[in-house]
Amino acid sequence: MNGLAITLLVLFGVLLIGTVLLQPGTKGGLGASFGGGGANSAFGAQGATPFLSKATYWLAAGFLATTLFIEVLIIRENRSVLDKTMDKAVATTPAPAVPAPAVPAPAPVKK
Repeated sequence: MNGLAITLLVLFGVLLIGTVLLQPGTKGGLGASFGGGGANSAFGAQGATPFLSKATYWLAAGFLATTLFIEVLIIRENRSVLDKTMDKAVATTPAPAVPAPAVPAPAPVKK
């Protein structure tokens, strides 16, 4: 279940970034390079702006809902992010090396 939720979160994030970048700005932006004025004839007089705006709202809502769902899963497991990282840090730290036998210090030289 966690893997599916994280996969959906990444998918929503990538699609959300794409729709935001494709929206035309004051100077055309990235959307102008993928069609320029030709997109107006395919999507009507206003172009793809209304579709991209609605898609952005829906993708943002899906991203938020997926994030909240993941948070609920974390709370139900009764753990925190810090506990999870600390558990991994403890598990990955190597065991201490066996100390070498102590070598006696040389006796001081008397003058």
